[in-house]
Amino acid sequence: MAKVLCVLYDDPTGGYPTTYARDDLPRIDHYPGGQTTPTPEAVDFTPGHLLGSVSGELGLRSFLEKAGHTLVVTSDKDGDGSTFDRELRDADIVISQPFWPAYLTAERIAAAKNLKLAVTAGIGSDHVDLDAAIAHGVTVAEVTYCNSISVAEHVVMMTLSLVRNYLPSHQVVLDGGWNIADCVARSYDLEGMHVGTVAAGRIGLAVLRRLAPFDVKLHYTDRHRLPESVEEELGLTWHESAVEMAPHCDVVTINAPLHPETEGLFGDDLLGKMKRGAYLINTARALIVDPDAVDRALRSGQLAGYAGDVWYPQPAPADHPWRTMPHHGMTPHISGSSLSAQARYAAGTREILESWFTGRPIRDEYLIVDGGALAGTGAHSYSVNT
Repeated sequence: MAKVLCVLYDDPTGGYPTTYARDDLPRIDHYPGGQTTPTPEAVDFTPGHLLGSVSGELGLRSFLEKAGHTLVVTSDKDGDGSTFDRELRDADIVISQPFWPAYLTAERIAAAKNLKLAVTAGIGSDHVDLDAAIAHGVTVAEVTYCNSISVAEHVVMMTLSLVRNYLPSHQVVLDGGWNIADCVARSYDLEGMHVGTVAAGRIGLAVLRRLAPFDVKLHYTDRHRLPESVEEELGLTWHESAVEMAPHCDVVTINAPLHPETEGLFGDDLLGKMKRGAYLINTARALIVDPDAVDRALRSGQLAGYAGDVWYPQPAPADHPWRTMPHHGMTPHISGSSLSAQARYAAGTREILESWFTGRPIRDEYLIVDGGALAGTGAHSYSVNT
């Protein structure tokens, strides 16, 4: 029998919900491109309920305990003597979220002698040291595509919020004011702007499709160029690199995985080559940008705005510069954890576990590392140092 260690974020400050704003979710059975949504044999949760917090348990307890497995759920993942570190020593499977990442470092993987499977309840497995997972024969899987559209919607929301100066204008209302000039002095139309995405995979392409109706000029860069038919359909301009693309854009959105080729990409040099007054949106990974360089670019006016929901580390400390920098629209890491997305990533996590326990192959699109090498989606999206 297996010990499953699941690291989830804390319950709401007012306690686990007893009621919800909506009674149901739209039924979605496939994603753009045809991939089906998760297909576990059963689920023990109500879609639309809060599953990603400690009390939600991803709806896994009944399933695992009926099969004789042990489930440990915690939000305590950082610092000496954390529950995560104590329980990891003899855990067979670790489940974590990109929103509340339990960083599976090389040291932690080496210390976890029983560890065989690391599952990301969501997408983005860079909180796992993939080199170490490969070296120790640990399989890494994630619920690919489960919340890609959720993140794409968040990107569009943040883009409009920055360009239209929405958040400061809303604050005027909350403060009892009405000065229109204060609101519109930094407000522009998105129409006609040049918008580019760094990476045009599932999320990046979804962002492009959702922004096309705004009559913007669309750009992208990706190591895998899109089919010519898609470029023509959306009027896309392809660039060989982010360095080449960024100077042409009024808005740049980062939708790339974190790996050695993208880490630190947006520092002082690249930010300085962007248009003065450009906007940068980052719902990918915080380490793709230099946090202090972003702060400097906003204070100098080189950037007109920065928005995103990815930080490093997570949770971000109270003195993180992104909490107090001007003209930002930061949120906690929530873009991919809507209640709609949670139903899919909880179901996908169960599907992966069902496959693992019965010896069936895990879906190729869910695999990041398998058999001592990058595999499936991981081979397409990531690079490692080995």
